[in-house]
Amino acid sequence: MRQGLALFGLALSLAVGVAGASMLVSGPTTREDPGALPGSQVESVIAQPAPASRPDQTGPTDVPQAALVEGTRILVPRLHIDLPLRPGDSERDIGAQSTPTAAAFLLPGSAVPGTRGNSYIYAHARPGMFLSLWSVAIGDSIEIVGPTGVVLSYTVSEIEPRVAVSDLTYLIPTEDERLTLQTSTGPTVNDPRFVVVARPTHR
Repeated sequence: MRQGLALFGLALSLAVGVAGASMLVSGPTTREDPGALPGSQVESVIAQPAPASRPDQTGPTDVPQAALVEGTRILVPRLHIDLPLRPGDSERDIGAQSTPTAAAFLLPGSAVPGTRGNSYIYAHARPGMFLSLWSVAIGDSIEIVGPTGVVLSYTVSEIEPRVAVSDLTYLIPTEDERLTLQTSTGPTVNDPRFVVVARPTHR
């Protein structure tokens, strides 16, 4: 599993490489925060059942226990990040190095937001995507918004601006609920990753 994660770290760093350094700033987006939500309600809005993983599958290619509901978005309001959040595809994003633009992606096998575990989310460091994540600050709010408007709120608790591609720490599943956001710091496979960790604000 560690070898698989290491290869994933190397490949994903290249897949979400930098393309340009200027930021695209859109108008702020506001959503009503419904407050604490029972787990079952959260899962019905953000996640839905998915086929179980095969017994012989391990590591980042595992099928998640739940699948994202279409229409889910990730927002970082202060940084004007507002992107569709879609399931990642290991063959496309790692094997073919063809991570799409204009969206953020949930690492296959990581937790779906609103459930216990490490929800690992990645996107290109490009204008209008995760480029402005470079300006994130401790205490910033991150929101996962379901298609019906239900909001899961998280608060940035850790910023690691230069994580080596060989460092597997942030890819590993966790017992607690958290978001881990990743983008790149340069265009090559050896450039460090920019990683942000956020934990639930309240629920």
